[in-house]
Amino acid sequence: MTSDVELIPVIDLLQGQVVRAVRGNRQAYQPIVSALCASSDPVTVARRLCAYCAARRLYVADLDALQGRPAQIGALRALLRAQPGVELWLDAGLADAGAGQALRGLLELPASRIVLVYGSESLRSRQALEGCFANDAGARGQQAALSLDRRDGRRLDAAGCWDAVDLWPQRLIVMTLERVGSAAGPDLDTLRQVRRLAPRATLIGAGGIRSQDDLARARQAGADAWLVASALHDLQLPRARC
Repeated sequence: MTSDVELIPVIDLLQGQVVRAVRGNRQAYQPIVSALCASSDPVTVARRLCAYCAARRLYVADLDALQGRPAQIGALRALLRAQPGVELWLDAGLADAGAGQALRGLLELPASRIVLVYGSESLRSRQALEGCFANDAGARGQQAALSLDRRDGRRLDAAGCWDAVDLWPQRLIVMTLERVGSAAGPDLDTLRQVRRLAPRATLIGAGGIRSQDDLARARQAGADAWLVASALHDLQLPRARC
């Protein structure tokens, strides 16, 4: 497995089960069928994915919260407690910094274990965007990340995040939803555009990875890391050498 691009394994969590994400069509997601494990239990899947990648970060999309329902607090706590050495990146449809603070409080574990992901599809305003990254004590965005979301060439961005380059934090995710769970390959053109605008950012791509060759091309385009699920469950990427 390439050492140039960090792999961050992903679990999509729906009603307490891990599901397979396909092109961002959340209503149609089904429980995961994986060559790595015969289970959709979040803790089991997370352990297998992190072991396979030798990962110290795990990205969790709480699909209940992203669709306006309560966050799956019990499942999230179980994931954090089951892997004390893993940092949890949590995408839970957060509309502003207050929602993020409230979620941290409910999880009842050290803030250093959790990186909140604020998605452009969920943030309610430009003011909310500014508030999410305004108080990082000289390390802007170190416990939070901004996901720049788009689907089928259209920005999902009521708050204007894509154009507010001066408000972008250190950690940026380029999320192309129609590539998620597809065999279409990564969206490197958009990643290159964001890299030009934010040359010093830690840039994380999402969607479309099929092979080590895709990862090599992603690195050349400016990616530091990539969010991956389907390519791991389908054994399209080799196990990390420890």
